[in-house]
Formats: sequence, C-alpha cells, structure tokens
Amino acid sequence: MKFLRFGPRGEEKPGFQDANGRIRDLSDQMNDLDGGNLDPDRLAALAKLNPDSLPVVEGTVRIGIPIANIGKVVAVGLNYRDHALEAGMDLPEEPILFAKATSSLNGPNDDVMLPEGSVKSDWEVELGIVIGRAARNVDQSQATACIAGYTIINDVSERTFQLEGSGQWFKGKSADTFCPVGPWLVTMDEVTDAQNLNVWLDLNGKRQQDGNTRTMEFGILHLVSYISRHMSLQPGDIIATGTPPGVGMGQTPPVFLKPGDEMRLGIEGLGEQRQKVMAFTRAD
Repeated sequence: MKFLRFGPRGEEKPGFQDANGRIRDLSDQMNDLDGGNLDPDRLAALAKLNPDSLPVVEGTVRIGIPIANIGKVVAVGLNYRDHALEAGMDLPEEPILFAKATSSLNGPNDDVMLPEGSVKSDWEVELGIVIGRAARNVDQSQATACIAGYTIINDVSERTFQLEGSGQWFKGKSADTFCPVGPWLVTMDEVTDAQNLNVWLDLNGKRQQDGNTRTMEFGILHLVSYISRHMSLQPGDIIATGTPPGVGMGQTPPVFLKPGDEMRLGIEGLGEQRQKVMAFTRAD
C-alpha cells in the first residue's frame, strides 16, 4: 500500500493512493501517519479497508512528508562502492553513521533553499527505511519485522560545510529543506526486493545518478541490525541508506546546485520527487 500525507504544510492529513491513482482520505481511521500507527500489523489492517468506503480527495493537493513526528533521521555514508570511489574515500569497514536534523525535513516536491553562504550544495537520492516497530539490539533475522516500509530521500548536502575547514557531516547535511522525503510510505508487501531497485536523479533534465540498491556495501537488514546496536530505533524513525554515484562533487569539473535548478529523482516502485532550488532568504 502507498500511504501518504496531503495538505498545506503543518496541516497534513493521512491518506493512501488507491489502485486508480486517487488519494483516499484516512482521517476517520487515524489522527496521523505517525509512529503510533506504523506497526506493520496496523498498516496491514488498513490495507484491508474497502477504498470505495473512504472519501476521494478532489483536485490538486500538496503532498507532504509521508510520516509525521519523525524522531530522527539516521543516515549512512559511503554505502555504495562506486560512490566511495568517486568521492575519493576508502570504502568503510563498517557503516558510517551521521544524522540529519529533523528541522531539515521537507515535502517531496517542496522547494529546496540553499543556506546562506552555500557554494557547493549537492544532491543524493537515497532509499529510506521507515521503522514501524521499536528495534534495539536486533539480529538481521529480526530486522524485517521492524520495518514499516520504504520511501525516497534526497540527502541534500552542502560540501563546504560538510568537508572543508571545520567541516562536519551533521552541519553540512542539516540545512532547512535539505531532507525531502516521500512521496509515499510504501509497505513491504509492495516491494518485491528492496535490495534490487533502480535509483536515479536528473538535474535540469539531465541524468546524473543511475544506480541500483544491489550495489550497497551494507544491505538493508544489516543496517537496521547494526544501527539498533548503537541506538534504539523507534517507530517513525528513518534510515537513509546511502547514495549511488553521480553526485555533483564527483564530476569533472564539479557541478553544484544553483538557484533555478530543478531536481527530479525516483526509486523503482517508490515514486518520484521534484524540487526547485531557491536562493537563501531570511525568515520574516
């Protein structure tokens, strides 16, 4: 099932996309698609509802982040062998973990705003794992039961902030709007093999990233297990699993985002995102 949240920012309602591509309103079934409603059994029960019994959302609506009240975004660095090569970095012997601030969360089609002083902002399409049950010190054999489903993440990154001077990954990855998520939370039953999905990103209509999740160095179940041994994973948490090659800093010469650019990205079976890049503006 393809769950989503729709409506103006801060006023999103829960819903799902039916077989005909229409959005059905789930507001009468739950308050929101948050951690309390992401248990796989709960999602399976919702999947049994007759779509015709639920209201159709008419007209064009904004699609928001598919999960509400996300507790944390745990990201994995250099998890694709060919991306590590283009970055000029050694392949890690164990997963490299960092975080993206939850204030960077953004709808899948909302504008991405470059932070003040940005000169090397970059793109990274990634498979996102959505946690549905608490996971703490779980084995790989137990990891599947903890996953609610999958989504798409654009791990937008400012490379100067991340890697130069007193660079820190958390700082370079956490600017406001730098974590578009969605459009859907796709449940496990709709994904035949999450470890074999095509992943791509276009910049201004030109293909930049074109990979597949099978080239991950550390697979999905490994990541859930490994991370759960270092911190508990709670329902509604998201793991960003790393990006395939084709990022801007790996090109000759490097290419970075500028105002007016448009990113379009997708993962097989999980939908697409589209973001316009905006110049920094101060909040009122």
